[in-house]
Amino acid sequence: MLQLRPSCECCDVDLPPGSAEARICSFECTFCAICADTKLAGICPNCGGELVARPRRPAAKLAVNPASTTRVHKPQGCSPGPQP
Repeated sequence: MLQLRPSCECCDVDLPPGSAEARICSFECTFCAICADTKLAGICPNCGGELVARPRRPAAKLAVNPASTTRVHKPQGCSPGPQP
């Protein structure tokens, strides 16, 4: 089950479980859409995987399977993506 981490690893902005702005890789590294698109060019700086929209868990399921409250903030790994 996805952890639904609460924040962007780059800028530490809040990403609530229902946020359409959250992006994840296959290892669940979590970023906001702005960082994923502008700084990371859609590539996870941790594993090199593709960053895609994070699925949203229905509210009724969140009550039984809550989102993670553990924040991961690693701004040092969020350098700008490759330049064209």
